[in-house]
Amino acid sequence: MLATLIRLLGDFDVAEEALHDAFRAALEQWPRDGVPSNPRAWLVSAGRFKAIDGVRRRARFDALEDVGEKADVAINDTAAWADEESVEDDQLRLIFTCCHPALAPDAQIALTLREVCGLTTEEIARAFLTPAPTLAQRIVRAKGKIRDARIPYEVPARAALPERLDAVLRVIYLVFNEGYAASSGAQVTRHDVSGEAIRLARLLVELLPALREPQGAPSSSRGESEAQGLLALMLLHDSRRAARSSASGEIILLEDQDRSLWNRDQIAEGTRLVERALSSGRGGPYAIQAAIAAVHAGLPLRPRPTGTRSWVSMAC
Repeated sequence: MLATLIRLLGDFDVAEEALHDAFRAALEQWPRDGVPSNPRAWLVSAGRFKAIDGVRRRARFDALEDVGEKADVAINDTAAWADEESVEDDQLRLIFTCCHPALAPDAQIALTLREVCGLTTEEIARAFLTPAPTLAQRIVRAKGKIRDARIPYEVPARAALPERLDAVLRVIYLVFNEGYAASSGAQVTRHDVSGEAIRLARLLVELLPALREPQGAPSSSRGESEAQGLLALMLLHDSRRAARSSASGEIILLEDQDRSLWNRDQIAEGTRLVERALSSGRGGPYAIQAAIAAVHAGLPLRPRPTGTRSWVSMAC
């Protein structure tokens, strides 16, 4: 919902305030009037209209014309912002906006953790080993740069996609690492954070094929293969989560882990993704690391026709 409101309103802070107002309105109205048939659509609509009211109340803002005609079209076309596919598109736009090259790398990570993954400023500050007020200012400056530089809230054009995608994949992997080896707190891992990184990578893998050139495009671009490789790498690492720490919270080394605790469904999915990424001939560092992780997972290799190389030999 936040990703959709950012698209409709064109401003991170206005969208966050609108979302809070929408939830407040729901708490007041839903117990009295009942839950609407499409709660998400109701909340997005309520948030947008409350933002319009707020803009008009505050004379220091121009009328909503500055947001553009796109918002008016979207709100009148329910399918444009209420269906699942459109919501995923909004999330993808938000990821690329937070990882825009005009932002410093640490700002990209902090903004993604805050706006896409929903971590609190305090949680992100602990991960950065930075005082919370300092981290908050970093996020504020990043939002200000997006606003002042008029950074578009969109997935980049095909020509610019490979360069931009590298930054997105890097940020997603750093988010995963914060969950896989938490920098603070009593737990060794934070499944909510690593799970969010896996969700974002899965979203990229699902949506990137739609960004190919309609004619003459390869069946799988390097960007798609690397997205598949990153998702595979995270799934294979996350599959060992239950076996990575003892009851007292101490790390258990790979050779000492109880493999019966490993998630075989994640290992199988990760292995399939590795094969897809490397069979395209376009796999990069993430796909190669994922192939090594799959070897560590110890699954038997599928037989290959005589004279062909296995995906492990291609990786090594």
